Amino acid sequence: MFMALVAIAGALIFFSAYYVDERERAIVFKFGEIVKSDIGPGLHWKVPFINNVQYFDARVQTMDADPELYLTVEKKNLVVDSFVKWKIKDVHQYYTRLQGLKSNARSRLSQQVNDSLRQEFGKRTVQEVISGDRALIMEVVRNVMEEEAINLGINVIDVRLKRVDLDPAISERVYQRMNAERERVAKELRAEGEEEAEKIRADADRQREILLANANRDAEKIRGEGDAIATSTYASAFGRDEEFYNLYRSLNAYKSSFNSKQDLMIVDPSSEFFKYFKQSDTFGTN
Repeated sequence: MFMALVAIAGALIFFSAYYVDERERAIVFKFGEIVKSDIGPGLHWKVPFINNVQYFDARVQTMDADPELYLTVEKKNLVVDSFVKWKIKDVHQYYTRLQGLKSNARSRLSQQVNDSLRQEFGKRTVQEVISGDRALIMEVVRNVMEEEAINLGINVIDVRLKRVDLDPAISERVYQRMNAERERVAKELRAEGEEEAEKIRADADRQREILLANANRDAEKIRGEGDAIATSTYASAFGRDEEFYNLYRSLNAYKSSFNSKQDLMIVDPSSEFFKYFKQSDTFGTN
C-alpha cells in the first residue's frame, strides 16, 4: 500500500512539473485556453491532466527571402536578395496572431519586407541604391517592420540586403555598352599611336637622308681631294721621265692583255701598241 502511494505521488509530481530550457519560452493552457504565457527558463509546476504546456524557440531566427525584382524611380528592375533576423518577443501575441507557427511568421515577415523594399526602391535611382543608400534603406525597412511586427509578438532585430544586381537583360545591355565604349577608346589610342609612329618614322627617315647626304658630300670632297693629290703626284712623277712612264704603261698593258695562254689578239705588228717590242734591242743595248 505504501509503495502504491509513493508511486502515485511520484506520478503526480512527474506530471505536475515541467522544465523550460533557457533557449525557449512556454505557454500553459487549461483545456485549450491560455492561462499563463511567456514563462521563462527553469522548473515550473502545473495541474496534471488539466494543464498542458507548449514550447517556443526563443532564439534569433533568420528569414532568408527569395530574390525579388524591384522597380526603381527610373522604372529599371533590380534583383534584390535580402534576409531578416527576428525572434519572439511576446509569446502570447505570437501564439494568438500566428498560431505559434514559424511558417506563418516567415510568411508575414516576407510580405512586410517585400512591401517595404518595394516602396523604398521606388523612391530612388539605380545609382543611389548602389552607391550609398543601401544602409539607409536597410535601416528604414527595419524600423517599419519592427513597428508592424510588434503586433505579432515578434522583434525584428535586423534587415540586410545581401545582393543588389541589375536585371540580367539590363546587365547584358550595360556590358555591351561599356564594351563598345572601351573598344572606341582603344581604337582612338591605337590611331594616336599609329600617328605618332608615322611621325617618328618620317623623322628617322629624314635624319637618315640628311646623314647619308652629308656622308656622300664629305666622301666626294675627300675623294676629290685625293684624286687631286694623286693627279698632282702622277703629273710630278710623269714629268720627270715621260719615256719611262710610257714604257711602264705599255708593260702593264702587255701584262693585262696576255694574262693566260688562251689569250689571243690580232693586231698589226707595226701598230703603236708594239712600239716597245720593236725597240727592245735598243733598250737591251743601252
